[in-house]
Amino acid sequence: MGNITLEKVQKTFGDVEVIPPLDLEIGDGEFVVFVGPSGCGKSTLLRLIAGLEDVSSGTIMIDGKDATDLGPSQRGLAMVFQSYALYPHMSVRKNIAFPMKMAGMPEDEQQRRIDSAAKALNLTDYLDRKPGQLSGGQRQRVAIGRAIVREPAAFLFDEPLSNLDAALRVGMRLEISELHERLETTMIYVTHDQVEAMTMADKIVVLRAGHIEQVGSPLDLYREPRNKFVAGFIGSPKMNFVEGPEAQKHGAHTVGVRPEHMQVSKTEGIWKGTVMVSEHLGSDTFLHVHDTGLAETMTIRVDGEFGLHHGDTVYMTPEPDKIHRFGQDGLRIS
Repeated sequence: MGNITLEKVQKTFGDVEVIPPLDLEIGDGEFVVFVGPSGCGKSTLLRLIAGLEDVSSGTIMIDGKDATDLGPSQRGLAMVFQSYALYPHMSVRKNIAFPMKMAGMPEDEQQRRIDSAAKALNLTDYLDRKPGQLSGGQRQRVAIGRAIVREPAAFLFDEPLSNLDAALRVGMRLEISELHERLETTMIYVTHDQVEAMTMADKIVVLRAGHIEQVGSPLDLYREPRNKFVAGFIGSPKMNFVEGPEAQKHGAHTVGVRPEHMQVSKTEGIWKGTVMVSEHLGSDTFLHVHDTGLAETMTIRVDGEFGLHHGDTVYMTPEPDKIHRFGQDGLRIS
């Protein structure tokens, strides 16, 4: 079981409130991602769940039991940090075994769990190596293995891929997602990277200044963001926003159009602009358009073969059923 419930959980440091009272339900077996800009409180919230920070008020329930005042080791959770925190003088086997050894677990049970974790993480051939003989991705897998052997109610990941290069990040992202499918254990994952959030999560929790802005599936947040902040944060490249008369035509203070929801022409369209930068990525090309009279820069996603370059004139027409409308308060107008 790995059901976690937060009821009116609040965190203050002195007179500074970093997490206003919030409620959140995390179901057994869910992969939940906390996402938001730096300083939004996502890591603090994870540490409150882990017991590494004391809550100022509110209740944390784990599998129906009040865990608010329990220490980290009593909560049945396992945390994987941004830093691998491996012992350099120990082999991979001994690093993975360390928490079990400290708990006094019998040797035969330790070996069973080590073998199972190593197989799940493709580490079987590396058990007798030292961390210094491994790549960054392999070291992160060892850190995850050390968490797996505890057989926790839930795994807590605090930006575990931040120290990896781009290629390793993609690979590890897939490995963690596959691991979740195999283990069927609750996972809570903190990241500032909304691409990681969109590709990994069953449920995304978008945070801003300690507040939960929206909770939902990746596609729910993409299709129906509840406010302008979520709309601008979820999606890559980010949504284009237009105000003034063009927005008022749609009965809104602001309208948003995603880069992929623009029809583009070299000859005609509702909005006209000049290509400032053309980023060719192969299957896609991102056009950054200025001189539109609408915003500083509009971003458009077009087919990779679409031939436009710096200085070219482009015409844009938003797809009518894909226009997002927001009021002056930033909330979505349905």
